[in-house]
Amino acid sequence: MEKIKGKRVSDGIVVGKIFFYSKQPQKVVRYKITDIACEIQRYESAKEEALIQIKALYDRMLKEYGENDAKIFEAHTMLLNDIDLNESVHSLIRGQSVNAEYAVAMTADKFCEIFDNLEDEYFRERSKDINDVCERVIEILGNNDDKDKISEPCIIISEDLSPSETVQFDRKHILAFATEKGSSYSHTAILARMMDIPALVRIPINEAWHGKNAIIDGENGFIIIEPDTATLEYYIKLSKEREKQKFYLHELIGKETCSKKGKKINLYANISNTYDLSAVKNNDAEGIGLFRSEFLYLESKDFPTEDQQFMAYKMAAEQMEGKKVIIRTLDIGTDKKLPYYETDKEDNPAMGYRAIRVCLSMTEMFKTQLRAIYRASAYGNVSIMYPMITSLDEVKEIKSIVAEVKKELEDSNICYKNVEQGIMIETPAAAVLSDVLAKEVDFFSIGSNDLTQFTLAVDRQNDKLSRFYKPQHEAVLRLIEMTIKNAHKEGIWVGICGEIGADIELVDRFIEMGIDELSVSPGMVLPIRKLIRESEK
Repeated sequence: MEKIKGKRVSDGIVVGKIFFYSKQPQKVVRYKITDIACEIQRYESAKEEALIQIKALYDRMLKEYGENDAKIFEAHTMLLNDIDLNESVHSLIRGQSVNAEYAVAMTADKFCEIFDNLEDEYFRERSKDINDVCERVIEILGNNDDKDKISEPCIIISEDLSPSETVQFDRKHILAFATEKGSSYSHTAILARMMDIPALVRIPINEAWHGKNAIIDGENGFIIIEPDTATLEYYIKLSKEREKQKFYLHELIGKETCSKKGKKINLYANISNTYDLSAVKNNDAEGIGLFRSEFLYLESKDFPTEDQQFMAYKMAAEQMEGKKVIIRTLDIGTDKKLPYYETDKEDNPAMGYRAIRVCLSMTEMFKTQLRAIYRASAYGNVSIMYPMITSLDEVKEIKSIVAEVKKELEDSNICYKNVEQGIMIETPAAAVLSDVLAKEVDFFSIGSNDLTQFTLAVDRQNDKLSRFYKPQHEAVLRLIEMTIKNAHKEGIWVGICGEIGADIELVDRFIEMGIDELSVSPGMVLPIRKLIRESEK
């Protein structure tokens, strides 16, 4: 028996045989061509065939999992039609007289480098989309389509899996995924969660595992190869218990999130992308408490236009069908840097030029985002919150800019609804000033991750300091309680959108403090609802 630790990205426990999926490597050889027009046409034909294949995958996802999950392949279509990408391929073929395969491979490398150099893990994963579509074109150009076939339910082990490969597997043959590469932000991880199957990443894989019995423990992040009888029996029993628990949790769908003493908590979900909307709905979140808008900026080659942002916010508003959608304005800086907007190197970037400080320095960019959000408000229940607030002056400056945006929209006869204005309490300064700030806004959302690091003077990105980073520290909890009291004195509501909101040990204490809303990852909605409904507070 061999027990190996990885990183869990989708919970669950399964027992089954391993299928080692080994994708045939794309061998791209550079050679000189003489007929440039013919080579460009060869590329264009392969691209058209790739678009047909992607459309088929989109249709399959649409039928099996719904529109929101299918948008992964809508994004692939947009990438393959991207002007810059196609111009790069054409330019290489013309300028260097090289074959189309080589031009596509070099273009993929160039574009992936932009994303791979980003520090934020979620956005680094987007380079896989570029690789996926380019490899598809190269495969068509080389007539290489001898993918392995799977004919029975199994645990799929692979070095890595692209979204296309993940979806092409027959759903009834997939028990779980385990890959050597990838992260919790990869599309494969997202699809695993949507498909509700266990998944692990960062497993040191071995081709010799093919055909062997194994256990995937998605809750603790283990794969167990050839388990002994006692281990096998234990996990079979545990799997049955988990299925019962999941069944009982699903019975909470549609139920009110209310403690035994009648305290109602609005239980919302955090999302990083419109891809996450189906998970929000499937887990019956009562709204979106944190829509991280920066994904639009980090996935773009330039500042996204008003219309591009509007479409994303509108989609979220419509999909949530009247439930609250709280959009956080652009929060870049520290580990989230834009490849097309250079800033000075900082010794302490977490306390530097970031979040609202960027927006108040780049007011036209800020107004573009605000206009997009206000336009989207006509299609649902939209609110805005502003990150990294430290002073009353910042709030007043924001309100002045918002007034300008509303007037611009009115002058252009563009409809919008009343939009609640909130601020994030994620600095000790904001918490201490919460009695004053509460007079100026409609709600507070406590960003416990930053509040913890600033209160405890612990860089949360520094692994050496992880044992000193304690969200349950009494100083942090006192600041949260003070913020709630000050907000309620002024008649505004308070939520928590940081990781601490899903801390099962603190649910009762938050209820006692009088918290109005908790925003957690979609998968934690039902477990937290269960705890709140069982609470005596």
